Amino acid sequence: MSDLTKHDVNEIFTIASRLKMNKYGRQLEDKVLALFFEKPSTRTRLSFEAGIRHLGGSTIYLDAVTTQISRGESLEDTARMFERFVDGLIARVYKHQTLETIAKYARIPVINALSDKEHPCQVLSDLFTIKEKKGRLEDQKIAFIGDGNNVCNSLLLGCGIMGIPISVATPPEFRPSQKIIELLQPVLKDQLVITSEPEQAVRDASVVYTDVFVSMGDEATKEKRLSAFLPKYQVNQKLMSQARNGAIFMHCLPAHRGEEVQAEVIDGSQSVVFDQAENRMHVQKALLLKMFNLISYL
Repeated sequence: MSDLTKHDVNEIFTIASRLKMNKYGRQLEDKVLALFFEKPSTRTRLSFEAGIRHLGGSTIYLDAVTTQISRGESLEDTARMFERFVDGLIARVYKHQTLETIAKYARIPVINALSDKEHPCQVLSDLFTIKEKKGRLEDQKIAFIGDGNNVCNSLLLGCGIMGIPISVATPPEFRPSQKIIELLQPVLKDQLVITSEPEQAVRDASVVYTDVFVSMGDEATKEKRLSAFLPKYQVNQKLMSQARNGAIFMHCLPAHRGEEVQAEVIDGSQSVVFDQAENRMHVQKALLLKMFNLISYL
């Protein structure tokens, strides 16, 4: 997320708004993008593939299990191979170091479609959705409740870039990256709050956000995690009632109703989760056009 400036983010949002009104074009007709996925996906794969095809581009999906990496080919050699065949790479991986290695050895653009450290495309969509629903990002406050995971890390960085107050409520052992917290404290100052109390975090929040308590790769610690998070960190109607009047509920999906969120909340009138999911496609299309310097073709 920190690869982007406030100007970059605002430019991406302007492009995304135009693309949302005019879905189809030919801006990517001479581009081939590879999707290299170590992790399964619904929204990430659909939003990228559909969006690229809307703009005339082509995609090649590569499941890591069925590539030569699974038979011992080095990541460095695989990265060098990518650059010979495609114009850009969208990678969804377990370890962030995998992305850094690919970016080092492949002389093509590499987009982080999720790693254990960050989920920047998701957070670009989140901020775009907040602006769409609230009219402006200024005067908003975000409360993130639950696991200080990759989404939380990118959300913190996004708030730092855009100057949005954010409060994060997690159990002490599941706080977000300390390095990111220390990076943002001089920027956001008292507008950054890390607490163990959900009620404190949601006070005056215009956005209440949560994610699953057990992410992909954390299944072995499921019981420990659920014990730490439930019932205190579940977003329910009582917790939502303590946020600002008119607050919206957000979740990057998939959701586990009855765990991190009460069904009445995610399926209720304050929820914007499916608009949030749709906006992944529009924002990612905008990101691709900016990445390939194709904004003038809009």
